[in-house]
Amino acid sequence: MNVPELFGEYVFSRAVMKERLPRSVYKEVARVMEHGGSLTAASADAVADAMKCWAVEKGATHYTHWFQPLTGSTAEKHDAFLSLPDEDGRVLMELSGKKLIMGETDASSFPSGGLRGTSYARGYTAWDITSPAFIKKQTCGTVLCIPTVFASYSGEALDSKTPLLRSMEAVSKQGVRLLRLFGKNEVQHLVSFIGPEQEYFLIERKLYEKRKDLVYTGRTLFGAPPPKGQELDDHYFGKIRTRVGSFMKRLNEELWRYGIPAITQHNEVAPAQHELAPFFAQANVAVDQNNLIMETMKQVAYENGMSCLLHEKPYAGVNGSAKHNNWSIGTDTGENLFDPGEDPEHNLQFQLVLACVVAAIDRHADMLRETAATAGNDHRLGAQEAPPAIISIFLGDQLEALVDRIVTGARKTVTAGDLNTGVSTVPVLHKDATDRNRTSPFAFTGNRFEFRMVGSSDSVATSTTALNTIMAEAFCEAADALEGAEDFESACRAYLKGLLEAHRRVVFNGDGYSDAWVAEAQRRGLPIIESTVDAIPVLTREQTVATYERFGVFTRTELESREEIRYESYAKKIAVESKVMLHMAGKQYIPSVINYASSLADAVASAEAVGMDASVQREILNEITYLLRKTQDALNHLKEVYRETDSMRDLRKMAQNYRHVVIPAMEALRAPIDQLEMVVDSDFWPVPSYGDLMYNV
Repeated sequence: MNVPELFGEYVFSRAVMKERLPRSVYKEVARVMEHGGSLTAASADAVADAMKCWAVEKGATHYTHWFQPLTGSTAEKHDAFLSLPDEDGRVLMELSGKKLIMGETDASSFPSGGLRGTSYARGYTAWDITSPAFIKKQTCGTVLCIPTVFASYSGEALDSKTPLLRSMEAVSKQGVRLLRLFGKNEVQHLVSFIGPEQEYFLIERKLYEKRKDLVYTGRTLFGAPPPKGQELDDHYFGKIRTRVGSFMKRLNEELWRYGIPAITQHNEVAPAQHELAPFFAQANVAVDQNNLIMETMKQVAYENGMSCLLHEKPYAGVNGSAKHNNWSIGTDTGENLFDPGEDPEHNLQFQLVLACVVAAIDRHADMLRETAATAGNDHRLGAQEAPPAIISIFLGDQLEALVDRIVTGARKTVTAGDLNTGVSTVPVLHKDATDRNRTSPFAFTGNRFEFRMVGSSDSVATSTTALNTIMAEAFCEAADALEGAEDFESACRAYLKGLLEAHRRVVFNGDGYSDAWVAEAQRRGLPIIESTVDAIPVLTREQTVATYERFGVFTRTELESREEIRYESYAKKIAVESKVMLHMAGKQYIPSVINYASSLADAVASAEAVGMDASVQREILNEITYLLRKTQDALNHLKEVYRETDSMRDLRKMAQNYRHVVIPAMEALRAPIDQLEMVVDSDFWPVPSYGDLMYNV
């Protein structure tokens, strides 16, 4: 396998465009990609024809505008390249510039939060020229995928990409203003970069298909702990199993063909859990690539007789999965604004940028928390395996000492030092200046910030949009305060000191899992938002609306629609889980337990009839009977509260009722069934156990 030749095989990249487009057209495309604007009609036709010819050579017969509606996944409608037959019945393969740039699709069937009625169906897709087109080889044929945004007839964003692109422009505009104050006149625009790490579980497909909870909801709703979980920490970075290794090899090959620089693969903490990490990319491109990563993981797993689980918590009792969003901002000249350099003590620009980050996170902690709030992620956050439901920043010893020096004048020297292992044949290692903190939701990791709260199945577009927007605000306010200052350096030092004094409460380098931190966070006045239904109202809070509207990222109407969508999505997901539990308990678990109890009762009667001691059998039978009664009572209760909740018409009240009434009823039903699993003969148990699922890949 020649990786350099393989890499980008499926991508209509800038290199391919440079080869296939007339020089003048390519220069126009590059200008629009870097500085905005529109292509001329002639250039659009030239690009479309070159893209079509390239795709047809790769076997494509159709094209699609590939977009990201508010369903949490991607969408595509395939159109053939075929033209109308001529008088001789012959057809041509065509793609016009107009069809490349804009498409129309039915917008009424996608979530819109009331923005679109069913009778108003028209929606538009528009080409995102900055994200390269690519081909996908599917069972229905090879399809040219053109990344696009998705908007309603009246112009509202109906996707996750449009606000992301708006936020990227906002942070660029305000960041350039700030850099001008430092004499960086050569900088024309800023770019936000992300590198989302992707965690996932693999499972034997035949076993997956026997678990209706996995099929319908992506997670197990029942299941007793296996004899061995992650207690020994032996799976983490351990030897990769043969089938998993074959999966990873095939996955890498496919991702490299898509031009996705997947560079890291390893076993994660929980059994059958793994992680993939790519290089950084421009934010909108990285979002597209992450969606492709998730699609490709599922497809490759299927081809290898497995299923890929992307739910945040497929199994109770072991670690769930996240998608750590590594975020940075750079210039078009190649400078990373989050890089402290060799001497952060004297790097005034970095100090101001750092102060802006601290201020932005403190002002909008609840806004950032909301971007990670989903029904699936509620199972992880604050559960001793993921960052708590409190937003704080980990800076590390070196930068925290820098903040202390700026605010109080106190000097504390933090040096990296060397690490001597005491082994003569091992070189002395030069340590980093600070350790890492895996309990922090927002951690500085050398030249970027890692937002660790995002759920494994979520789009990183949402959190990146928020991060870019609140940084745009912080940059804007700093530029407003410092533009025109007579003594810029003195004014800058005074300004950043004031920011850090006002907002350093959000900096916390300690154990985010400890109860002491919860009490400390309350004392500091930091918001503690424990669940999704508590986070959703932040979307339409006046401060949130004002911030997003100020920088043109969301309108009030768009935020109100997203609030409705979020409540509806949460309610529907819990409703589906409730119905699956009722189905499995009533049609699988209870009948199976009754069958076993009947066979056990027969055994007790037979033993006692011949004078044998059947006390053990009777003891087990009594326990099963007791738990069976609890199961039936819990089943009846869940039916009742589900019906009451499902009949509600107010989405907010419905979501809250699912959170506070239905979920406890679901937990009450699960408890006795999980206990029964530990008593009932495995030959009678109707579904694969946790041990079967985790250790048969």
